[in-house]
Order: sequence, then structure tokens, then C-alpha cells
Amino acid sequence: MSILADRGLVRPSSPGPVPAGVTRPVRVVRGKRAEPLRPPTRARVVAGRRPGVATASPACPAPRRLPLRWPSLVAMALLIAGLVTGLGLFLAGAPGAAVPERTTTVSVSTGETLSDLAARFAPGSDTGAVIAKIKELNSLEDAVLVPGLPLTVPVAAEVEGGGK
Repeated sequence: MSILADRGLVRPSSPGPVPAGVTRPVRVVRGKRAEPLRPPTRARVVAGRRPGVATASPACPAPRRLPLRWPSLVAMALLIAGLVTGLGLFLAGAPGAAVPERTTTVSVSTGETLSDLAARFAPGSDTGAVIAKIKELNSLEDAVLVPGLPLTVPVAAEVEGGGK
């Protein structure tokens, strides 16, 4: 506080007696500044606002927001959901042919898998469905095949001679 008082920027808080030879600093009070003259067509500059930006005054109202149209939004959402569902069904493609009903017993060769057997004995059918049918017919829980193991597999009508 003493630095400000020495420079004459503030008055001391207590108006006590002043020692001889010391002048009392006095704060300089300035009058209000008048607004500079401006043409009547020019907007008044207000602190914190950028000039030229529209304000919400009667002369320049803010742009109106359009009300939400819930029925159109719901209709658009249903249309998009239907489109996605339709494309999903269309792009999934037609399922493969049904699993053949006729069966035969074959012996598993070395390195042969269930998908190899399904492709060999039921070509044109859904491979996953044929593998599931082979597991069901032979009561298999896992896909480990031992060479020489006899398996009952579905056979398509066009496969002649056991598919070999």
C-alpha cells in the first residue's frame, strides 16, 4: 500500500496528522469520458461485443428456429430401418440347398475334415448345415476325426460312387 501511496495513486486510509516535510499523496480523480462522436449510421461499440454481429434486438431479431416435426422424423427413422433390414436380407443371399436326406457310411482318410466331407458328399448344399447334420448323425461333440473312423454322411443325388 505504501508504494501506491508514494506514487500518488491512492489516498491513505487514515487521515491522521502528517509529519512535517512530507506531502500527502492525493488520488487523481478523472471525470467520465464522453463517448466519441460517431456518425448516426454507425453502430455503437459496446464492450465485450464484436461490431457487425447481429444481436437479438427488435431491429435485428435472431433467426427463427423451425419447430421439430416429430412425425416426419419417426417416418424417416422407420424408412431407414426398413432399408437396412431389406438390404441385410437381400445381401445375405439365398441359403444353400437343403441338406440331402439320403446317407451313406464312409471311412475318414488322413488329414480329412468335416468340411472336406461336406463339400465332397453334398456339393451345392450349405456346408455349415451339412457339418451340423454329420455331427448329429454320428453323435460328435468335437471336430476331431481319427483316420479310419466310419462316419454316416448325407449324400446328394448327383454324387455317384460315394463321392470319390
